[in-house]
Amino acid sequence: MTQILLSEEKISQANQALGALAAELTKAIVGQPRVINEVLIGLLCEAHVLIEGVPGLGKTLLVKALGKTFDGLMRRIQFTPDLMPSDVIGNTFFDAATSKFVTRQGPVFANLLLADEINRAPAKTQAALLEAMQERQVTLEGNSIALPHPFMVLATQNPIEQEGTYPLPEAQLDRFLLKIRIDYPSAAEEAAMTRQVTDRSTGADLQVSQVNTVMRPETIVALQNCVAHVAVDERVLEYAVAIVRATRDTPGLTCGAGPRGSIALIRAGRALALKEGRGYVIPDDIKAVALPALRHRVTPAAEAEIEGLTADHLLTALLDKVPAPRT
Repeated sequence: MTQILLSEEKISQANQALGALAAELTKAIVGQPRVINEVLIGLLCEAHVLIEGVPGLGKTLLVKALGKTFDGLMRRIQFTPDLMPSDVIGNTFFDAATSKFVTRQGPVFANLLLADEINRAPAKTQAALLEAMQERQVTLEGNSIALPHPFMVLATQNPIEQEGTYPLPEAQLDRFLLKIRIDYPSAAEEAAMTRQVTDRSTGADLQVSQVNTVMRPETIVALQNCVAHVAVDERVLEYAVAIVRATRDTPGLTCGAGPRGSIALIRAGRALALKEGRGYVIPDDIKAVALPALRHRVTPAAEAEIEGLTADHLLTALLDKVPAPRT
């Protein structure tokens, strides 16, 4: 039997706080409840999230709205082919006025970093960001400087346009807890979005001005600590590991997920359980987070791509085959 590690009071408080956070995001984002849910999972895990979608679906807007919901420091980097590592992490220069070396901290020193169109930067710049994502610190002139806490990178990329882009290295992809896909809105959602943008407004985009700040960084850290204490039964953990191990033997996948995939499933499953008001993880939590947690950690074979099968198709079929614990 699963031992509950969190009190009912803490679970209820966390659930209310997350509900308020989600309610603020829906003021700026029309529809897309799954995307909002997955971004909040990444925030609860203090993990990095890659958001993929065609232009105009609100990727940048979502991150801006999230940054406004809590009283932390948010910064944005527009990635371009001429972006240098110093533009991300900062640099050290000699100040003639004081005759001293001065360190200028780059935009990576933030609680929430929006890396817009991350795949447009060259490998050298992406490597500078990788250290920040992996070690939560940066190195300037041989000195290691810790990043603020909490620290989260939300990166966006366009899946269609490939000209002038640099594919993210596997090591960096693996550092994203989730890869979120934003799809086109439904007809009703698109009509509501169009109405909201054009109603007594001269602009052409949704705004985050109506989003209120409802949380402090300290509260975010407290919620992240709650997630770490969500109970995981041994059978649920074995189920997560079985899913990841199955990706290594699935026809149609040339490369399966590594052990970090199992860790991602458990971390994301815990966050989802807390958001749903539970102090324990169930198999359905693992199944619900499997696609965003694993789609960027597997590689479809060429013959599968020719048949029009994506990583999501192959993972969905795999999930139907791996038996889940029933008790």
